[in-house]
Amino acid sequence: MSQPSYRSLWPLFAELHDERISVRSYQESDAQAVYEAISESRDHIRPWMEFADRHQTVEETRDWLNAARAEWILRSGMTMGIWDRVTGRLLGTLSLHPRDWEIGYFEIGYWLRVSAEGHGYLTAAARLVVEYAFTRLNAQRLEIRCDANNLRSAAVARRLGFVQEGCLRNDSATPDGSVRSTLIFGLILADRANM
Repeated sequence: MSQPSYRSLWPLFAELHDERISVRSYQESDAQAVYEAISESRDHIRPWMEFADRHQTVEETRDWLNAARAEWILRSGMTMGIWDRVTGRLLGTLSLHPRDWEIGYFEIGYWLRVSAEGHGYLTAAARLVVEYAFTRLNAQRLEIRCDANNLRSAAVARRLGFVQEGCLRNDSATPDGSVRSTLIFGLILADRANM
């Protein structure tokens, strides 16, 4: 598919959905829902996410959302909420980070509020975004990175057919300052053909 010359003019979706969940870009009006989801899950996500101790007020969350919205407009980052279609409750966040637009290389990041885990919401949301990236953004490579100890995050990547390509040993610090290793999962068009 041919894309406009200016990246900010590339069309992005308003919403992706299946029968249970919807995925859409954040709006400033989502600040309370995001703040509540992070507050509920702060201790749970702290080992994996450096932002866990931010979002101490709704205003701080609103500011973060406005920055995410600016990235969405510029296509420098695509951060979106995962919503329960029946209740309208925010379940978590999923991001598509462009690493190289020219070759279609994107990294996917995600977190789910603790009370929403174990229902397949994250896998369903990521599946929608993976399909979108390959069919509408001409993706050639998608990547998921996670802490080697984050078994739930690695399981999502594996369920989606991502191939574990390696482990960067002792490559970064966790939010508490200890050293961690990072698993790297990749998915390319050829992998999808073999699924």
